[in-house]
Amino acid sequence: MKKRDLSVIVAGVKFPNPVIAASGTYGFGENYATLYPMNILGGVSCKGLTLEKRDGNIPPRIAETPSGMLNSVGLQNPGIDFFIENHLPYMKEHGNVIIANIAGNTIEDYVEIAQKLDSTNVDMLEVNISCPNVKEGGMAWGVTANGAALVTKSVRAVTNKPIMIKLTPNVADVTEIAKAVEAEGADCVSLINTLLGMRIDIKTRRPILRNNVGGLSGAAVFPVAVRMVWQVANAVKIDVVGMGGISTAEDAVEMMLAGAKAVQIGTVIISDPYSPLKIIGGIEHYMNMNDVKNLTEVIGKVEKW
Repeated sequence: MKKRDLSVIVAGVKFPNPVIAASGTYGFGENYATLYPMNILGGVSCKGLTLEKRDGNIPPRIAETPSGMLNSVGLQNPGIDFFIENHLPYMKEHGNVIIANIAGNTIEDYVEIAQKLDSTNVDMLEVNISCPNVKEGGMAWGVTANGAALVTKSVRAVTNKPIMIKLTPNVADVTEIAKAVEAEGADCVSLINTLLGMRIDIKTRRPILRNNVGGLSGAAVFPVAVRMVWQVANAVKIDVVGMGGISTAEDAVEMMLAGAKAVQIGTVIISDPYSPLKIIGGIEHYMNMNDVKNLTEVIGKVEKW
């Protein structure tokens, strides 16, 4: 079979292939070093980073669900300074495109983290706006257009790095949020973050998660993710990165047909750490079988009835 060009350009950044390890399940990559080189991936979005170290939520904080999982890990991470000093050098040495996923409970948090990263060699910032706005009653920044826009505008003002805003699906109209962040300078958007879910132990009559609710991810959310990616790709001019339940190369191609320039995979890595390699190989196989020379022939090419 012919060698195909799997490269894509997202927000001006060239990825050697469209498969990105999503924030969370891949950590900072070191744990997978004995399995395969990190640079096989198109990119890595690192574990979500906050200003200070976080130990995360009290267990139990993971629950299995049909075709997926719930998590309320609580952004456990070593803090931005530790990441810059200890993890980032390894990731840049061994990986391709490195995306720093950042989170905050206040605008000041986001701004300070972005300022710290602006002088580093990360390739892109992914801004998680599913965090609670502690100054406005705890509602997540990303569930209102005004909140999402404010975070985007504030981060845009302090960094020259490309900015990817990670959108929550827990909204009435995701296109409204996407348009709001586009207007305030976002270079691209990624979606979907996890759907809010809950499981209850019928023996104890208590929620399985200590935090009561958590984020639903995995194959169960894939059709929702495809729908939202398609809607957003048709509503904004900036690039879209698709995620949410992608488990196979066929899923990845479907997400790109909906309008995603690249894809992020997360939950499937837990059950199959080699899944990124299989998906990359499967995309190239699809291209060969369908005489696709470049992924621009696929991205956003879903045909309307």
